[in-house]
Amino acid sequence: MTEMRTLKVALLGCGNVGAQVARILIEDADTLAARTGARLQLSGIAVRNVSAPRDVDLPQELFTTDADTLVKDADLVIELMGGIEPARTLILSALRNGACVVTGNKALLAQDGPTLYEEADKAGVQLSYEAAVAGAIPILRPIRDSLSGDRITRVLGIVNGTTNFILDQMDSTGAQFADALAEAQRLGYAEADPTADVEGHDAAAKAAILASLAFHTRFALENVHCEGITSVSAADIAAAKDAGFVIKLLAIAEKLPAAGTEADGSEGVSVRVHPTLLPREHPLAAVRGAFNAVFIEAENAGELMFYGQGAGGTPTASAVLGDLVSAARRLVLGGPGRTETTTGHVPALPIDAAVTSYYIGLDVADQPGVLARIAQLFAEHGVSIEIMRQTIHRDAESNVESAELRIVTHRASEAALAATVEAVKGLDVINSVTSVLRVEGV
Repeated sequence: MTEMRTLKVALLGCGNVGAQVARILIEDADTLAARTGARLQLSGIAVRNVSAPRDVDLPQELFTTDADTLVKDADLVIELMGGIEPARTLILSALRNGACVVTGNKALLAQDGPTLYEEADKAGVQLSYEAAVAGAIPILRPIRDSLSGDRITRVLGIVNGTTNFILDQMDSTGAQFADALAEAQRLGYAEADPTADVEGHDAAAKAAILASLAFHTRFALENVHCEGITSVSAADIAAAKDAGFVIKLLAIAEKLPAAGTEADGSEGVSVRVHPTLLPREHPLAAVRGAFNAVFIEAENAGELMFYGQGAGGTPTASAVLGDLVSAARRLVLGGPGRTETTTGHVPALPIDAAVTSYYIGLDVADQPGVLARIAQLFAEHGVSIEIMRQTIHRDAESNVESAELRIVTHRASEAALAATVEAVKGLDVINSVTSVLRVEGV
């Protein structure tokens, strides 16, 4: 009987996810060996402080601060340190030494993914990153492999559990943003510094990765239009709810005609992250709490949705181990590594080229002819109104009546919609524009 091969696995980082990965490698060693055809030996765990307390009880002799030496002696490297450096240098070292790499580092992939992909291609090794986008949800492999014979036209995703929890709390309890954020921090869904989440940066990095795979073109973070949720108020949530909508932070990547080239069929891709109104009957509207979901539209497969836990040590470790098993089986069976399927270059379109609908809240004077003037202005800008609702209210102190208008437009270019809003602000019957949010799914 042939003796089973042993593959050395180096783990970089032992935070919430890394600790669970190490635990599974040790506890499920026999199961993993049966699935890969090789023993996966955890050769070491690189950390900043070997004495730091950890939630998972792991053999102390595995810990080291010498990441460089650990990487050079590994067959497989798992990078869960986060950040740009030293993660970038260590991954490049691993690839150049012929090791397959598994990473969950969405910031690094969005910023410098092409460099890593090229090095993996040169070395003929595998670079995998399922855990970088949506935790436990298997989304990258289905896009890359299962849908490789189809033509994806659109991807919409709730890919940040922190912001989804905050918006869900605001929707279900009426809480203000600050209170919902505080609750997210108390429960461990939000970091002490939540900037990367609430400003949309985390979702933007994931959007760049999704767009790159879906449209076979390398998109970087700089190609993603990004808006966070800090300006979303309880009043916005309540108004959306009253109109039959829910507000979600969506990562959107869609193929559109390139500006001015509709006649020749040229296309580009709009990649953006922003708060979005969705009809409550839309599948993504039902994604609650800190869960994630990705909704895909493809020419032949139609509509597909992937749903599950988007964060947490154990769920994310599941995605990491899935990549690790795949890479290990490739080393056992032989053959080239698999990284990405870039086959051409589709230009990234600016936000002005996006096609969407708007929800616009207006505080206006309650006098005859106001609705007609607003409707005329919309028509002049080529924007059609789908829904217009008016509520009259009286100021308790001045006893002056005004009207609140809520308008949902039909789909139009972002440029036309933005110009319409600016023009509306100039009308003398407009007291204020109370909210402007994009709408999808109508």
